[in-house]
This record gives sequence, C-alpha cells and structure tokens, in this order.
Amino acid sequence: MNEKKHVFVAMSGGVDSAVCAARLLEQGYRVTGIHMSVWLDPKWREATQDLPASVESAETTANSLGIPFFNLDVQDAFYEKVVQTFIQDYLEGLTPNPCLFCNPNVKWGILQAYALAHGGDYFATGHYARLDRQADGTVLLLRGVDRTKDQAYVLSMLSQEQLQKTLLPLGKLTKNQVRKQARELGLKAADRQDSQDLCFLGNGHYKDFLDRFAPETSEPGEIVDSDGKVLGEHGGLAFYTIGQRKGIRIAAAEPYYVIAKNKARNQLVVGFAEQAGERTLQAGQANWIAGEPPKLGKSYEVMIRYRARLRPVRLLSIGKKDFRLEFRESVRGITPGQVAVLFDGETCLGGGVIFAAA
Repeated sequence: MNEKKHVFVAMSGGVDSAVCAARLLEQGYRVTGIHMSVWLDPKWREATQDLPASVESAETTANSLGIPFFNLDVQDAFYEKVVQTFIQDYLEGLTPNPCLFCNPNVKWGILQAYALAHGGDYFATGHYARLDRQADGTVLLLRGVDRTKDQAYVLSMLSQEQLQKTLLPLGKLTKNQVRKQARELGLKAADRQDSQDLCFLGNGHYKDFLDRFAPETSEPGEIVDSDGKVLGEHGGLAFYTIGQRKGIRIAAAEPYYVIAKNKARNQLVVGFAEQAGERTLQAGQANWIAGEPPKLGKSYEVMIRYRARLRPVRLLSIGKKDFRLEFRESVRGITPGQVAVLFDGETCLGGGVIFAAA
C-alpha cells in the first residue's frame, strides 16, 4: 500500500483526471487535486462565460472524491511560454504543436515543481501512456494500451527527472474503461466531452486567432510551382502546411500538394504527388528521455505528428541536440515545426523539432 506517499493529480475537470485521482485513492495514496488556470483567447472566454469554468468542474470532482484541491494561476507563464511561442512559430513559417512544450515547461515545469515543493512525492496526470521503472531507477516511457488514445507522443519532450516523479494510472486502460469507472463512481465528469488539443482556443479556429493576434500572417502572396511559375495567390503562409492537398484551389489534371514555404518571398510552393514526398528529415532541440541519445545506425520507428502512423526509419546522424533520419520510402507531410518522435517498439525514446526534409 502507498498510505505515506502523497500524489498531486493535475485535474482539468475532465473524466481522465477524475478517474486518475480515484484510482490513486484506491491504491492507497494520499491524493491532492491541483488545477492550472491558463490564459484563454478572450473571444473564447467571452463565448463560454455562461458555462462552468474548468476549475469549477475540477473542484467539483475533488469534492466528490473527498480530496484537497488547489488552483494555480499560470496565465502569465502560459501566455509567455506557449501562446507567444505559438504565434512566433507561425510568423516564421512553421506549423507548431504547442502541447509538446506546454507539458515540460508549464504542466510539469510549474505544476509538478509546485507539487514536489509542497510535500508531493509524485505528480500524476490522466495521460494514456505507461511508465516502466527500471532497477537502476531510470524510467522508460511506453505507449498507452489504447492505441486510439495513446499519448506517449505528447509526453516525449519530458525529462528523465520529470518522469521519475510522475505517475500515469490510465496507461493500461481504454477510454471506454475509464468512462465506465467514472460512471460507477458517480462522477459528473463521466460523460464530459474531451478537451480540445489547443486548450487556449477552445472551439475557435487558429486562423481566426492569428488574424487577431498576428494579422501579418494573413498577408497574401504567390502560389508557385517548383520552377517558380506563378499559379495563383494564397491567403497567408501560416494557413498551409507541408503535404496539404485540400484548400489550394488551383485547377490541374491532378491534385497539387504543398511542398514548401518560401518565407523570404512569401511564396507557397506546390507540386504533384511525386514531388511531395521526402526520404530524410532533420530535427533539432532534441530531448532523449533516457538522458542519452539512441544508437546510431539502428532502425527505429518515427511519428512525424500527433497520431500519425509509425514509419520505419534509420538514424543516420546524431549530435548533441540534433539528428537526421532516413525513411524506407518517400513520405509526404514532413512538416517543419512539428516534432519527430522516435520509438523502439513500445518505448518512446524522445524526439526533436523538424526543421528540414530532403
């Protein structure tokens, strides 16, 4: 039993964190709920002002479980570390996934740090991933059993130190099992809709957000082919991603795909299917969960965006913070700004931000 171990559970108000807390109570831990109030797009905040805030839903769950509850206001840090970076990445022609850096910098960087500084032995979340603790004390990050909800990818930028003080009680469960447990416990969160990936936008669209917070992203420019021939006009480079087929709206014998963005000339470069694939990618800002990079020359699998299918790759080169991968076959949609995450079987090794493909 774990009566003496104190766990702070990140509670969003949703069903996953509710069942996470309930399961830890059943396992004998002393549990405290902790919620973070993040910066929200004012337009989204106004549209939902008559609905219960996430902090209220989280506190209701905590009260029903009979556990203490704290709310941390992290709006300023969230805006600086997540929202401003999101905007800047789009201004630089990238297609970011802010969740991967919110986790190490805010959810773990602030919430976990607070928990450990205030008597917590561990910090827990409702992510669908597993942790495997080794005899030497290191922790491996494994994929969740429910492949439709597996979130090892979004935890790939966490450090070994952060994971060693983490618990993930839902990793061996399916979403259906989690909802079933919530109903059996009589939790109001049992049938609550899953949260959006971009929590600060809610149901809003990122284009509308960028139009308001970075209007320069909507500057029109030329759509050109790989030879530089002008084919049409785009409505802002930020609103296209590498590998995209829909939305180009140029008549041709076969579909065009986005194959590059020329930020210096504000040009969107398109081509046909055979021009859209690449065989290698280069990534930087690498994070390796084990603390050491994987072995050079070995074959792995890579996920080039959240919930993309795993593809076999070979690690061609690796530096202190960058690496280069080779695919077995040509791949479309290798997108600068997204994170390439390496897997060795069930184990998530870590990854880095894509900055080039060839």
